This record gives sequence, C-alpha cells and structure tokens, in this order.
Amino acid sequence: MIATEPKASIKGGEFLIKETNAAQVFIPEEFTEEQQMIAATCREFLEREIWPRLDEIDAAKSPELMSSLMDKAGELGLLGTSVPEEYGGFGTNFNTSMLVAEATGGGHSFSVALSAHTGIGTLPIVYYGNNEQKANYLPKLASGEWKAAYCLTEPDSGSDANSGKTKAVLSDDGSHYVLNGQKMWITNGGFADLYIVFAKVDENGQTDKNLSAFIVERSYEGITMNEPEHKMGIKGSDTRQIFFNDTKVPVENMLSDRGNGFKIAVNILNIGRIKLGAATIGGSKEVINHAIRYANERKQFKTPIAQFGAIKHKLGEMALKVYASETASYRAGQNIDDLIEDLKSQGMGDAEAKLKALEQFAIECAIMKVHGSEVLDYVTDEGVQVYGGMGYSADAPMDRSYRDSRINRLFEGTNEINRMLVVDMLLKRAMKGELNLMGPAMAVAKEIMSIPDFNTDEEEGLFIAEKKVLRNLKKTALMVAGAAVQKFTMNLSSEQEILMNIADMAIEIYVAESVLLRVEKLIGIKGEEAVALQKQMALVYLHEAVEKVNNAGRAAITSFAEGDELRGMLMGLKRFTKIEPINLKNARREIADAMIAENKYIF
Repeated sequence: MIATEPKASIKGGEFLIKETNAAQVFIPEEFTEEQQMIAATCREFLEREIWPRLDEIDAAKSPELMSSLMDKAGELGLLGTSVPEEYGGFGTNFNTSMLVAEATGGGHSFSVALSAHTGIGTLPIVYYGNNEQKANYLPKLASGEWKAAYCLTEPDSGSDANSGKTKAVLSDDGSHYVLNGQKMWITNGGFADLYIVFAKVDENGQTDKNLSAFIVERSYEGITMNEPEHKMGIKGSDTRQIFFNDTKVPVENMLSDRGNGFKIAVNILNIGRIKLGAATIGGSKEVINHAIRYANERKQFKTPIAQFGAIKHKLGEMALKVYASETASYRAGQNIDDLIEDLKSQGMGDAEAKLKALEQFAIECAIMKVHGSEVLDYVTDEGVQVYGGMGYSADAPMDRSYRDSRINRLFEGTNEINRMLVVDMLLKRAMKGELNLMGPAMAVAKEIMSIPDFNTDEEEGLFIAEKKVLRNLKKTALMVAGAAVQKFTMNLSSEQEILMNIADMAIEIYVAESVLLRVEKLIGIKGEEAVALQKQMALVYLHEAVEKVNNAGRAAITSFAEGDELRGMLMGLKRFTKIEPINLKNARREIADAMIAENKYIF
C-alpha cells in the first residue's frame, strides 16, 4: 500500500500520483447539524420567495424585483456567509460556503445574482481589501444594504482577461484615478451599488502590463450603462454593459497593490469556479426531482413511465453523475479548508491563508467547474427527454432549466479554457518541482515495455480491485501526458485538442476516485448493507470513467504517436483500462427504483 499523509499536507493535483485514504476525505454526510440548518434555510428561501415567482423574475422589465429579493436574502444572512464576523458576516469555512452555493443553486436567475454578489463581488474586498476598505464596505455588502458587481470582461478581452483596455490615469494632484473604458456581461450591473473594476494604470502614456483593481461606487460620476442584455437563459439576471467616462475614483479605493489586479482576478475566479460547480449540484438535484415526479405521474400504455426501463436508465444515470460531482466538490472544498487551518496555525493571516489554499487547489477548482456544469447540462437534457413533448413546452419546468443551465459552461472561463488550465497547471508545477509527475510518468513508460505482472496475491480490504483500476487509470494519464511532453516539449500548449484529452482523463480519475472513497468511508460508518445503492453508483461511475479515459487516451495517442510508439502506447492503454464487467443495467434500475419509490432524489 502507498503511504498516506496528514490531510493538510495534501497538494493540489497530487491525486494523479498518490493514493488517498478514505479517512482523509470529507463526505457530505459529515456536515454538522448547524451546517445542515444553514442549507435548509437556503432551500426554504427558494421555496418561499423564488420558485413561486420564477416567471415574474424572468419577465421583470427593471432590476427592482431582483434587488428586493436580494434584500430579503440579506435579512436572513445569506449574503454574509463568507464575510468575517467582525464585519457583520458569519465567517463560515469554505465548505460551508460551498454548501450554501449548492442549496441556492436551484434558484435559476436568483442564484446567479446571489453568487455574483457574494462571490466575485464581495470576496475581492474580503481577501485583498485593507482594514479601512473592509470596515467601509463589507458590513453593507453582508447585510444587503449594498449590492456588488464584478467588472472584468470587455468586448475584446474574454478568456484573455489581462488584455483589457480600460485605463486608469492618476490625477495631477494624486488624489484620484480617472477611469475610462467599457465592461460587458456585468451581472447585477443595473442595481449594484459597488463595482470591482479592473483597469490598467496609464502613466505618462505608458500603460501597465498588468491590471489593477479598484472599488468603484455607483454614486461616482461618469458611470452609464446599456439596457439589460437579452439572453438565451437566466433572463431574470440583470446583465449589462457598463461604461466609465472620466470616472473619478479616490486613490484609497485601489484594491491591493498596483498591477496586482490580474492575480486578484485569477484567484477570485478559482473560488468562482468551484462554487459554480457546487451550485450546479443544487440545480441538478432540482431537475431530477421534477423528472421523477413527472415520470411517476405521466402514464403511457396505462403504466407510469417511471416503470419503463428506458426512463429508469435515465433517472439512475442522472443520479449517479450528480452524486459523483457532489462528492468530488466537497472533497476539494475540505482540502482547501484543511490547508487554510494549517497555514493559519503556522502564523499566516486569515485572508492570505485562504488565498494560498485556493491557489494550491486551483486544479481541482477547474476540474469541478467543468464536471459540475457538464453534469447539469446532461441532467437537464435528459430531464427534457423524460418529459417528452411537454419538456419542450414553456409551461413545463424543463424549458427554463434547459436554457438556464447552458451558461455554466461559459461562466468563470469556458470549459475549454478550464480544461487547458488543468493540464497547464499540472505541468507547470511539475517543472517547478512542486509535483513529481515525470518520475511516475517515466516509470509507467518503462512498465509498458515490461512483461505484465500476473501476481494474483490478494490484498485485503474494501474495493481492492477497484483501487487497482484507479491506479491503472492514473498510469494511463501519466503515460499520455509524459509522451506528449516529450513529443512537443514547449510547443505542447499549441496542441489544444491533446491538452483537452489529457484534462478529460484527469477529471474522470479525480471524480471516480472521490466517489469510491466516499462510499468506502460510508461503509465504514454505516455498514455495507445500508449503503448498497451508493456502492452501485460508485461502481457504475468507475466503469464509465474507464471508458471515458480509454476514449480520451486513444484520441490523444493517435494524434501524435506513430509506428512502434503508437502500437506500444495503445497496448499500454488497453492494459491500463481493464475492468471486470458488472450488470450496469440492473445497477441503474436499482438506483432509479429507490428514487421512484420516494418520488425524489434521495442521496
């Protein structure tokens, strides 16, 4: 067995080269009663204030309705979960803030407004503000007295955020900066009282290479905006273009240091990514609830359609994907929390410790953004299918869910960008010596050329065979990544298709391992019989992950290998993606039957 290490010593991306013990991972069943009560408050708010008004929210012609709903959320404390207690918030840990994101994730446009305010709108000040800035703004943001928006994207700078053209020029007397520029896709733009604005300082005609960040109040002169954008979905979210025309911003409102804006943007987006992943879990569960209820009510051939195998397949598959995504999200969230506490115990300040921890697990943040958003898209698409013709009707709930889900693959960096970031960060850490990827990759390359080990000595414990499958999947990813690095060296960044193939392998390995560890830990707590269905979900997900890793690996290998190298790598791929078959159909049916009996998602 590979030795395990204390929780706080785990590094981001290390899952590819080390085994994790089930005792090391956090599972959602471990949330405290207090945390569960916070989540229940969020869900009750959606049931009372949001779901009965979804049509009204989407049809709103002005931002007043959403602003008033945010006021009500503020009264319940839902806007201050991540704000320190000394500034009027609750100062909850990171995984609790993730739980809040999940619990409000089924709120459609409201969820978007809430996330923009509590996340990218407020957290830059929490993490980077000085004492005066925090004291001045955080109490207002935590209570909902003020609403926040985040102004980064410009017409010519989307994924390449640091190419923004908005400029900030220091006044002759040095008292303020003058902002000029245009921002677009600004969530909450129409009713925000405060904007986090990114611009490049221009001094004597020389423009800084990197962005700086500014806290800009709505009351400052020179701020104008377009009418709300007409969007495919999240229609109730107030999204605008914002213009800054000779807007004077006091010098004391620069956030952090000059030129530090791009780093702020990157770190805040890390937070936004993983929290978006958590929010998609809440949205997915709500879609499944609708689908199950409809399947139990809708009859064809005098039988509820929930009793048909094709529908059970869909419901079972929807559930296991959501269960897996939820599992991996909170595993990563707790890793972040553990490192925060470890760094603070070493004397690091709270804000700096949080930023260091989030930076360390940026790989997992990107993974969960991609996985969660694509699971939600899958679930909503299948939800439409369960509803049949009614799924296409605007009078049924799938219409809104389908349209609203699509934005999540674009939010917080497109999924393509995030996939490439996963591999880029892994390789950069390997080059810096922070992750020993090349050693294991070279060992795998040597193993491919050796005679397979047919040792049948059995280890003892739970999921022995499945853990061997996971170890082999990791070898597959290392084999492909190592060969690609050798082939392309510094030009690998131009091979985007291969990077995305490798990312898909890493994503599936991380999630499959996470769900297996969750079930192993649950069995240790409750016994195998009590979690038989969860075990089925873990096994089905692992089988599907093997197939996906195989497909992504083959796509990558055939993109660059030739001759003997091609044949050798394909042989390695075949060797490392073997798994003993099980009856996947029956497993999905059992999962679906349990939910059908309860008329809801039960996991």
